[in-house]
Amino acid sequence: MLENIKSKNIIELLFSYLDDNLKLKIVIYNKKLQSKIEINLMNYKRFSKKYIIYEDNKLKEYDIYTNNLIFEGEYLNKEKYGKGKEYSINGKLLFEGEYLNGKRWNGKGYDEDNNIIYELKNGKGHVIEFNKNENLIFEGEYINGQKNGKGKEYSYPSKELIFDGEYLNGKKNGKGREFLKNFLIFEGEYLNDKKWNGKINIENNDNIIYELKNGKGFLIDVIENNSIYEGEFLNGLKNGKGKEYQYFLKFEGEYLYGHKLKGKEYVRGNLEFIGEYLYDKKWNGKGYDKNGKVIYELNNGNGKIKEYDYTFGYIKFEGEYINGERNGKGKEYNIDHCLIFEGEYLNGKRLRGKQYNKKNILIFEGEYLNGKKWNGKGKEYNRENILLFEGEYLNGKKWNGNLYNGVNNTIYKLNQGKAIVKQFIYYRELFEGEYLNGERYKGKVSEYGALIFEGQFLNEKKWNGKGKEYHMLGQIKFEGEYKNGKKNGQGKEFFEDEKIKFIGEYLNDNKWNGKGYDKKGKVIYEINNGNGIIKELDDIYGWLRFEGEYINGEKNGKGKDYYYKYDRQGKLSFEGKYLKGKRYGIGKDYGERDNLIFEGEYINDEKLIKKFKILHVDNILKFEK
Repeated sequence: MLENIKSKNIIELLFSYLDDNLKLKIVIYNKKLQSKIEINLMNYKRFSKKYIIYEDNKLKEYDIYTNNLIFEGEYLNKEKYGKGKEYSINGKLLFEGEYLNGKRWNGKGYDEDNNIIYELKNGKGHVIEFNKNENLIFEGEYINGQKNGKGKEYSYPSKELIFDGEYLNGKKNGKGREFLKNFLIFEGEYLNDKKWNGKINIENNDNIIYELKNGKGFLIDVIENNSIYEGEFLNGLKNGKGKEYQYFLKFEGEYLYGHKLKGKEYVRGNLEFIGEYLYDKKWNGKGYDKNGKVIYELNNGNGKIKEYDYTFGYIKFEGEYINGERNGKGKEYNIDHCLIFEGEYLNGKRLRGKQYNKKNILIFEGEYLNGKKWNGKGKEYNRENILLFEGEYLNGKKWNGNLYNGVNNTIYKLNQGKAIVKQFIYYRELFEGEYLNGERYKGKVSEYGALIFEGQFLNEKKWNGKGKEYHMLGQIKFEGEYKNGKKNGQGKEFFEDEKIKFIGEYLNDNKWNGKGYDKKGKVIYEINNGNGIIKELDDIYGWLRFEGEYINGEKNGKGKDYYYKYDRQGKLSFEGKYLKGKRYGIGKDYGERDNLIFEGEYINDEKLIKKFKILHVDNILKFEK
């Protein structure tokens, strides 16, 4: 990519800001400076999740993990301005149109199969937003090129609803509710993306009131790594005394403007660290073993340290810290206390070193980029610990070396990422085909001797082609076309006795156009453009499991679930509303004696729990219905 840029062009590498004083770096490209540019680009990649190149008033953004283009278009004053396109890391078009001051303004949004799913006119429209990994993250109203009005946020890749409420100028403002699985963890008002006024209906064994007034109060909140914060808030931020739990108590101390200030950390109830923090990083203090002995000290974020797994209690890292994170030499261990990596780190991530598998076999030695194998010599094994590759990596891909059959000692030469192979990826899965750019490109995959896929691969996933899926005992379950890693195009589904269950067209793994059949071959529903009144039957006996509305190829609207046990088949178990395939809104749950056992609100396929208990027992935080 860099080699093709003419010498007259200017390349501007945007480094992530480590502090307010770090300036953008501009390098003029010519042959003498080529190596210097590559060094700068590599250093930049170690800090950020993307890199940006400006050329002739055109802007291009690349994802560093894949080196794939994620945006191309016009810019003004270092912002997207004018015509442009956004892509997923798999190269799928997400949005095409015009930008204004960095915001989408006029244009169309696309799904994975290049179908238009929304339009923006003058920054206004109903948007369905996917991230670069093609995961749904938001659905709602846009005004002035940003979230304004009602909207919903989803976690990924689970598609669980985590927020439902109002936005203003791209931030949560107004009424809203937040969810953790099926627990309602906040209901009230937001101001500038911060919880402001509201409360949770919680019973607890400490008589604590969980409530915010004008951003001040006591509350629980979900933070990174699904940890739970419980403590004081001020101006909508963690401020004052608080605790963090990852099932066990993980931290207790003081917070300032949303960040840890000073306190204590614990590992399964044992004190692990006492000291001060800077932007949530350990900065000054002492670390302890489970017997209370001091085993390390940190001064201004520097020192030799041991990190523990907070859930299982084992040492997961020991080595040097600079500026509050891994920098310098260190080692990593797994739950069985086996060494899995030793080498050097930069800004918290592996830089270069040796990686081992759980049997202490060296599997890679060389350079890393953002913690991933990048350049060097390595080996890869399958789940049965059988050698599949030995050789050199280039830019994260297998490049030169030997690919092994996986059963015997047959060797296939990999040359500059290319090879023709017959390789058992696992003991039951055989791949026959081509490697390109160090990974499977096209070929056939068989399981137990039966062909299950033939076509193209992308990022080691079945991507474009024809394939088959099978039931547990080997009977055919699906036969049809794949595109972009999912069922797309014509296909058939089968019951376990191999009778036809559905014939038609699929879109992104969803039935889109076609007819469904019962086990007698009778048509029981039709679906058009993903919409219809559907009946879902179980694969073995053909008993009714669901009937209701489909919109965009999944349960949306009113529907009913049925028991499919032998003595209860055909009996109603649930009736209510669905959203994106999951129970959402008001519904009724029925017992096996046809008795109504619950009537109320559902979220993420579960009963919404608005009133629950929080128990503090032996330094463990528990949610109970």
